[in-house]
Amino acid sequence: MSVSATLLVCGIVLVAAGGMLILTRSLTRVLIGIIVCGNGINLFVLASAGRAGLPPLLYPGVAHSRVTDPLPQAIVLTAVVITLATTAFVLAMAYRSSQLTGSDFVPDDIADRRVVLRAQIAEERHELREQHRGEGKRAWREERREQRHRIREDRAFQARARDSSGDLWDDVLGTDPEESR
Repeated sequence: MSVSATLLVCGIVLVAAGGMLILTRSLTRVLIGIIVCGNGINLFVLASAGRAGLPPLLYPGVAHSRVTDPLPQAIVLTAVVITLATTAFVLAMAYRSSQLTGSDFVPDDIADRRVVLRAQIAEERHELREQHRGEGKRAWREERREQRHRIREDRAFQARARDSSGDLWDDVLGTDPEESR
């Protein structure tokens, strides 16, 4: 079985470019990345089918070794449908995001910030304990105060971020624009 180098190179380039676009914070770029990455993966699947051969119709006198395998083509057809559905979903998310915020940019999640801050604080405390081992807690009291101050600032930021209108339906789904009411 021989594989076309052109298909492989094109597939690698498309998957790499699509992967880089998917990792961005703009939903429009994520959408384009999903489409490009899906096309690259489809090229890989088609490249795995090998060389083109006779149609996969088995009738007397046709050698089985010369017939094209129909399975990769069926898998690619299914992948195209799945990519279309994923594209529609991300497009709907981007539209709703632009409707609510005026932008398709995805901000940092508050819970993620909290997890990262806890890990940083735990690591810094461990380092402080190692540096001031045997000196007592008074030696690193000021540094602990700075840590507590950072934790309070982050909690205040989280409280401001959670500030909501009180209407759970509108807070979760977002309010409709005035012109559609």
